[in-house]
Amino acid sequence: MKKTILLSLLSTFTLAGQADEGMWMLTDLKQQNAAVMQNLGLDISVDQIYCPDNISLKDAVVHFGGGCTGEVISAEGLVLTNHHCGYRYIQQHSSVEHDYLTDGFWAMTREQELPCEGLTITFIDRILDVTAYVEEQLKKDADPEGTNYLSPSYLGKVAERFAKKEKIKTDKFNVLELKPFYGANKYYLFVKTVYRDIRMVGAPPSSIGKFGADTDNWMWPRHCGDFSIFRIYASKDGKPAEYNAENIPLKVKKHLTINMKGIKEGDFTFVMGFPGNNWRYMISDEVEERMKTTNFMRDTVRGVRLRALNEEMQKDDRTRIQYAAKYASSANYWKNAIGMNEGLIKLKVLDKKKEQQEALLAYGRETGNEKWNEAYETIKNIVAKRFPYVYHQQAIYEALMLGTEFYQIPETEGLMKALRANDKKEVEKEVKAIREKAEKFFNKDYNMAVDRKVSKLLISLYARLIPTDQRISIFQTIGNRFNGNINDFVDACFDTSIFRNADTLDEFLKNPDAATLENDLMVQYAQSVKKGYEKTSQMMKEETNAYNIAHKTWVAGMLELKKKNGQPIYPDANSTLRLTYGKIGSYEPADGEVYLYYTTLKGVMEKEDPDNPEFVVPEKLKKLYETKDFGPYAMPDGRMPICFATATDNTGGNSGSPVFNAKGELIGTGFDRNYEGLTGDIAYNPQLQRAACVDIRYTLFIIDKYAGASHLIKEMTIVK
Repeated sequence: MKKTILLSLLSTFTLAGQADEGMWMLTDLKQQNAAVMQNLGLDISVDQIYCPDNISLKDAVVHFGGGCTGEVISAEGLVLTNHHCGYRYIQQHSSVEHDYLTDGFWAMTREQELPCEGLTITFIDRILDVTAYVEEQLKKDADPEGTNYLSPSYLGKVAERFAKKEKIKTDKFNVLELKPFYGANKYYLFVKTVYRDIRMVGAPPSSIGKFGADTDNWMWPRHCGDFSIFRIYASKDGKPAEYNAENIPLKVKKHLTINMKGIKEGDFTFVMGFPGNNWRYMISDEVEERMKTTNFMRDTVRGVRLRALNEEMQKDDRTRIQYAAKYASSANYWKNAIGMNEGLIKLKVLDKKKEQQEALLAYGRETGNEKWNEAYETIKNIVAKRFPYVYHQQAIYEALMLGTEFYQIPETEGLMKALRANDKKEVEKEVKAIREKAEKFFNKDYNMAVDRKVSKLLISLYARLIPTDQRISIFQTIGNRFNGNINDFVDACFDTSIFRNADTLDEFLKNPDAATLENDLMVQYAQSVKKGYEKTSQMMKEETNAYNIAHKTWVAGMLELKKKNGQPIYPDANSTLRLTYGKIGSYEPADGEVYLYYTTLKGVMEKEDPDNPEFVVPEKLKKLYETKDFGPYAMPDGRMPICFATATDNTGGNSGSPVFNAKGELIGTGFDRNYEGLTGDIAYNPQLQRAACVDIRYTLFIIDKYAGASHLIKEMTIVK
């Protein structure tokens, strides 16, 4: 029996290890990845995944809201994504009277589907390699030795010139995105269609969609139904349009087929999505810098903010709903930073990075090419020189820009300038602009009492992190007028500022004057934070430009070495459409521990804790479990599946990504990574890194058996 178990485990980890590092460009699949994918089990042609001349699976994968991924699952524009991707919009529609965060939401008719202000869904129509055109334009640039090769505004103008030359139509719904890849050694242009009338269709209660919440976040095993459903609407002629009650569901050109057969150990999977950022070409010094600046600040500052927010959210439902999305957003990368630093140390990533960089330096010595050594030394020296500025900038960003909400009051510099110039026409223009921005600032989700409490904590924390002589200018005011008492300063801000509430601002704007603005403490604070952040950027400007040039050379060298060794290459993630693949697999996080590749509803019941809001189980779900009323969605042995883990190379932005089986059918929705895989943004580990995915059978079960929204099931194309 022991021999059988050992052989089984060896088989498990051999299968799980069959993953391929990389977030691959769709344009390179046929040349670089097709053979490997088919050897691993792909059962369709690459042209069915991506084909520039025909409709393919790519055409059903969308950018959801700019920060997540979604997939089209019906001919009438239904889009499936994560619960946490839709969370902001679920919260947007929630109130104490209609608490969709707690109770869930299901539109039983089209008329009940709720419009989501500000939400967009974007299709990628074409992907064009325009490297030659961009390099040609750069040679004509007024500063050919400058850094316009990385400038979004400059590249935007180049994209417009290319579109004009190629007669590509552009407007607010048909847009272009030109981005550098491989450290700006290549350029791709994305031609996109943006839909702006998006409506919320369905979302499970948070007790299902966020089951486990912060405790389980970035962990495996998982037991949450992290999904939500939206619908794309278009004008009556099928064109993208702003919201209009007369708009109709979009008749899409491609939607996914859903497979209910289920998954097993070793099954081939692939994922398409919009991974945000990773940094695989860093040298070891950069990794260490990341650990001590960005990750340290996220851990330190967000930990304080989250504890304070949680205390306030527990006091009443109104505050809980107000801060639900803000809390979740902040908590996500707080835990990510903690886990990444732990993993980088545990997996000795710094040592591995040193091995990689030494291989390139040795190759340079062998070939007599000094430029890679020069680039390495330049990067190393820059990292050492810029460290205090990066550290300070991250402190400002985390504690003062993200942490203190009143930093985001409308800018008043334009009004100040107009008042000083006694330009009445310009004053009217600026007053109007401030009124419009104030409507967004004084929104239903802003609670001044909460902001006052959190601001005291975070401004004090900033003061502990940054030496007195380096702090932003507002600390001179705090020292001179408030004897260094930060709490008194914050109280004065909230008690005296014209921005202390909407009414006082309105009164001031009826007859504004420069002196009041100049002396306003909230205005002074916001300007000081902004200037402090800009100052750190300015202090690093020369180093940043030099770094970008050196990084471009270093990445070019890494690519050359990979080609020499016969290794396929891929660029760092940058929120553009990518594909990654690997096999479903269990893994061993530590000696004697084995995590299976799947979880079931039994695990929800085992984790239930009615006294912990993260682990409350809805009564209806318990009843369905007790009666085993799982419908056609159960596993062959009668259990109800929830999640599975697969060895694909994912990162932030892949949330909501469709997970495909070997036939290109939808089997799940990616929503997270495991704790042991958090180093993946810097270094991928196929034995440990896993993408956590909601099994599509659980999604369908919740829609059908729990919510009773079987009309949505009827829209979908499902095979068994």
